[in-house]
Amino acid sequence: MSKNSKKYWLVKSESDCYSISDLKRDKKTAWTGIRNYQSRNFMRDLMSVGDTVFFYHSGGNDKNPTGIYGLASVCSKAHADETQFDKNDDHFDPKATKEKPIWFCVDIKFEKAFKEPTTLSKIKFDPKLEGIVVAQRGSRLSVQPVSEIHGEYLEKISK
Repeated sequence: MSKNSKKYWLVKSESDCYSISDLKRDKKTAWTGIRNYQSRNFMRDLMSVGDTVFFYHSGGNDKNPTGIYGLASVCSKAHADETQFDKNDDHFDPKATKEKPIWFCVDIKFEKAFKEPTTLSKIKFDPKLEGIVVAQRGSRLSVQPVSEIHGEYLEKISK
C-alpha cells in the first residue's frame, strides 16, 4: 500500500449493536471497543483522514443478511479509545492508563447507506472480489484493509 494510493477499509459491527442507520443518525462516531491488536494497529498506524470505510453488518439473518450496508470515511487521526478507562464499560482494560493507553480508535463519519447491501454471499461468489479479506475463511477482524482494486470495484457496484 503506497502512501499516495487511496486507502479502503472495512469495519464490522453487529447491526443490533451499531448499524449504518445509527451512524447516519449520529453523523460520526469514534470506532471504540476494538480489542484485537491487529485491528488496533490498523487504526493507530495506517488509517488516515479521508480513507474510505465500508460499513459491514456481521451476524446477519434472512431479513438482514451479513454484508456491506454503506460507506463512511475516516475523519480523525487515531486517538486513545476512551472505553478502556471506563470501569463501567464492557471494554474497560485495567492495564491501560491515560499516560499509556493500550487501545486506539479513529472517528468515522457517515457518507451513504446503500439501497441494497452487498451481501457476503455476493462478495464470495464475485470473481472480481477474489482474495478480499472479509471472504477468507476464519477472517474475524473487525477492522480490515481492502485493496484499492477491491475498494474501487465495491464502490462501483454499490451505486
